[in-house]
Parts: sequence; structure tokens; C-alpha cells
Amino acid sequence: MIEPMQTVWKGTISFGLVSIPVKLVSATQEKDVSFRQVRASDGSRVRYRRVAEADGEEVPYAEIAKGYELPDGGMVVLTDDDLADLPVASSKAVDVVQFVDAGEIDPAAYSRPYYAMPAGDAKPWVLLRDALASSGKVAVVKLALRSRERLAVLRPSGDALVVQTMLWPDEVRAAEIPDEVSEVDTTCQEMAMAQTYIDTLTGAWDPDGYTDDYRAALEELVASKVEGREVVVPPEAEGEQAEVVDLMEALRKSVQAAKERSADTG
Repeated sequence: MIEPMQTVWKGTISFGLVSIPVKLVSATQEKDVSFRQVRASDGSRVRYRRVAEADGEEVPYAEIAKGYELPDGGMVVLTDDDLADLPVASSKAVDVVQFVDAGEIDPAAYSRPYYAMPAGDAKPWVLLRDALASSGKVAVVKLALRSRERLAVLRPSGDALVVQTMLWPDEVRAAEIPDEVSEVDTTCQEMAMAQTYIDTLTGAWDPDGYTDDYRAALEELVASKVEGREVVVPPEAEGEQAEVVDLMEALRKSVQAAKERSADTG
């Protein structure tokens, strides 16, 4: 079931002296099978209550504040009034900081995507989308979303305009590559065989060709429990050896398997 798109933010994009009214809706939809925690013996739901460690008393939600724990175990309590004084971007504006080439941003920095839908005159919205598409650039922007200042990019995606939030630079960890990797050499033959394998499996991106087999099996399991029938569990495929001794031979087998797979699906 497809959930209706709900507006999570409304405001304007400042494109020079042009203000473009937009509304943000989530561009993704999680489809994990959700469960309740229950007691195994009878299925009774397990509930959690917010209780204070000091006396075990339940704490009403209205009395809950944010606490920053110090290294010595002390706690600094921050109220909503304290947080209200912090500097954040305007809650109703997407401020364009600069334009950069789309390829300059490491995809590891990308977080959650939203569709920026026109919420007024569509012409400036179309102009911004088409100008970004023809330039090959994205707009780096700041906005206040869910009570926090966010860094994001504004980019075209087909006929849509996407606001994709980003991690701040200090939130992206650097890769720690082992020193021995720099000492590894590959032969021309190994590289050629690896490239052949890549070429064999290269094709046009078709997202509809991929399915979540685990979720499908989980839904089948739940349905079988409801219907009271047996579940047929397919046998496990034999695992491959953890360590490849002959790299060239493994690559040859990979290429052959890829060709057979392509022939079966072709």
C-alpha cells in the first residue's frame, strides 16, 4: 500500500531575488515489516514506561527535558527555552549558499531525500529545475527542518526537484585503509579479467528488477502463521570458500557464471 505524500515543511527557496514557494514531501517510503514486542508465551504486548532512575516514578512527557551527560556522570539539563535561543536558519526559507558540480559531492555525505513540490506559481519552480539540469550543477542550501539546521543539496531528478539533506563534514568518517593494502600489486591479466567480469554484468539500471527477498519471505512467514499452514523452507545454498587461492581462476569462473546468468535472463 502506497502511503499518501504528507507535507513535512513549507516555505520558499530564495533563487536570487526570486522567491519560490515550495512544500517538502518525503521521497522515500520504508517498507519493513513492523513487529510489536510481546511475551512469547501468550502474545501479550510488552509496554515501556518512562520512569526516573532516582525514585522509579513515572515521568509525564511534559516534564521531560534534554540532558547532556558529562564524562564524570553529571548531567546538564537543557529546556525548550534554552534551545529556542540557539541560532538556526530561517524555519521558512531554503537559503542557497552556492552552486557546485554534482560530481564534487561524495555520495557518502547524502542523507534523506525530499521532493520540493511547487506551492504557488509553477514558472519560477520550473525555471530553477531546468536551469540546474542544463548546468549540471546542484545548489548547496541550508534550511531548518525538524527543529535543526540542515545542510542539503537542491538538485533536479527527472521532472522533479529534490532537496537531499546531507551530513555535516565532521559527521562523515574517513576510511581507515590498512597499510598493507598499499603494498598489494595486481597483474595486467588479473585486471583484464576483472574488467571482463564488469563488462559482462554491465547494463542499464532497472530498479524494478530488484526485490527484497527477505521481506517477501518474512511476509510469507507471517501469512502462514495466520493461515495455520506449514512453511516450506528452501535448502541453503552451499557457501563458497572464504579464501580464494587462485585469483585468476576465481575471476574466470565469475565471468562464466555472469555470462550464463545473462543468457538465462536475456
